[in-house]
Amino acid sequence: MKNKLGLVPLVAATFFMVSGGPYGIEGLVQQSGYALAIATLLAIPLIWALPTGLMVGELASAIPAEGGFYVWVRRALGPFWGFQEAWLSLAASVFDMAAYPAIFVLSLGQLWPTALHNPWRVLIPAAVIFSCVAWNMLGAKAVGGSSVVLGLLLLLPFALMAMLAPHRGVPASGVHSAWFSGLVIAMWNFMGWDNASTVAQEVENPQRTYPRTMLWAVAAVTLVYVIPISAIGYSGVPASRWSDGAWVSLAGGIRPWLAVPVLLTIMVSVVGQVNSLTMSYSRIPLAMAEDKLAPAFLGNLNYSLLFCGAIWTLALSLSLDRILLLDILLYGASLILEFGALIVLRIREPNLVRPFKIPGGTKGAIAISIAPCALLVLAAVLNRREQIGSISAAMLAGGVAICGLSAYPLVKKLCASSS
Repeated sequence: MKNKLGLVPLVAATFFMVSGGPYGIEGLVQQSGYALAIATLLAIPLIWALPTGLMVGELASAIPAEGGFYVWVRRALGPFWGFQEAWLSLAASVFDMAAYPAIFVLSLGQLWPTALHNPWRVLIPAAVIFSCVAWNMLGAKAVGGSSVVLGLLLLLPFALMAMLAPHRGVPASGVHSAWFSGLVIAMWNFMGWDNASTVAQEVENPQRTYPRTMLWAVAAVTLVYVIPISAIGYSGVPASRWSDGAWVSLAGGIRPWLAVPVLLTIMVSVVGQVNSLTMSYSRIPLAMAEDKLAPAFLGNLNYSLLFCGAIWTLALSLSLDRILLLDILLYGASLILEFGALIVLRIREPNLVRPFKIPGGTKGAIAISIAPCALLVLAAVLNRREQIGSISAAMLAGGVAICGLSAYPLVKKLCASSS
């Protein structure tokens, strides 16, 4: 038990898997203005984060298996859909793990503009990723414990910003015509609750710990976003001043000496997020290898970590807005499968022991699934014209998903023949 994650380390690790601090939310304020941005940040937890957290709480407490959401979908819908869940999640992770270091580079560029140009804009994120891969080789306990320390460090400068910002009243700011791009940013900043499930066998008393973790983490993430943004809004800074990586310059505007601590905080936060997500994502190939749906060598955790680190370098050169949209589209498809698993298991395995259970029976499970799935469809429709080069983001995400459908029989055959 002493080498397993308790409540506080798991809350801290989940906080980093989902958020890691208020950076990354800047585009929402720029696109929507303060009032709508804050309203969105208060609404998204209710219609997106909390339902997902409740789903994770029930399934993780009922099936506390290494591999988490992959295992849930495989058990409920069969190995084919389990493979698709893993495929979509790992594909989304390519863009997810590119986003955090990209935000750090944008922030660093506020003080060192050279960081925004090649080769630094690719080399710096790659160094962050492989440093966290090495850190994860020390085990889940090391990652969870470090997340507590990193979480405390990152909150201090933003707390100082909130306290030191002058209060001049909320500035008048309109809503940008592309406000729906801000919706994607908000969804991305409340995304990843299920990632905590993949290390269930490394958690103390998971049946009790997971539901409590979800509730505490949802509340913590919401407050960490809303309080600093509200403070900056009341200081009189116009919404047009916000852009990706702008926290450094905003801090310098409040007190010049705050810029460097905020930049250092973003470095800490990026490391914490990438570190926690590396722990989560690396367990998916591990679980797949045990099911003979991935090469056998990935059954070794260190090899799984190195494999994930390698694929995460593929999207480092993309712009942040493209990264976020592709991440949401692919992650959204995997999340729909997870809600499907929740409902199917309620029907097929009504006697499954569920230490934490969403009230309302099967109808309750269906009810909490509606809002997140509807929000995903809305985000995809509103952003359907976004392009990645000459290809629409939706078509590219669809192509990646289709590749998973065709890869399943090939991977299954190859893995079976090599065993």
